[in-house]
Amino acid sequence: MKDVWSSPRFFWPVLLASAGLLGWVDYITGHELHFFVFYFIPVCLAGWRLGLTEAIIVSIMSTGIWFYADFKAGNTYSRHVVAVWNTMIRLSAFLFVGWALARLSSLLSKERELAAKLKESLAQIRVLEGIVPICASCKKIRDDAGKWEQMEVYIRDRTHAEFSHGICPDCARKMLAEAGIKSTHFGEE
Repeated sequence: MKDVWSSPRFFWPVLLASAGLLGWVDYITGHELHFFVFYFIPVCLAGWRLGLTEAIIVSIMSTGIWFYADFKAGNTYSRHVVAVWNTMIRLSAFLFVGWALARLSSLLSKERELAAKLKESLAQIRVLEGIVPICASCKKIRDDAGKWEQMEVYIRDRTHAEFSHGICPDCARKMLAEAGIKSTHFGEE
């Protein structure tokens, strides 16, 4: 089940309500008290939980709410360019913080995925270590239960190694000699 807190169906009303509440408080308190820093809360939540697009939308929305509350509270500026400047500064700050948190959240998510893959890979790696009791004659290996197993079976069951068989030149010469066959293929005359 998906986390309710990161669900857009839950989060959008929370973001809208928090930005609206901030605008209302901004309007009620007038232009003497500034609540600019609190508008970062919905922007940060959108960037962290929902992503970059949502952070941009909430940044624009928060800037609009701030501007409307500032205008309705009766704040007058010496020039219109000052109001535009203040609005653009706030928008720039909101966009930067929203982008930074969306990026950080994305990178953290990727890091978690990579850590999970690494953990899975490390769990698949099985290493033989310690002293392995092996028969000096037939080369079988004794397991922890005391059962003697073929070396290939023992290693295959404890690692991801697979075996193929062949005969080395020394053993081939020995086998041919025991069978009474003289061969020149292995350096003998």
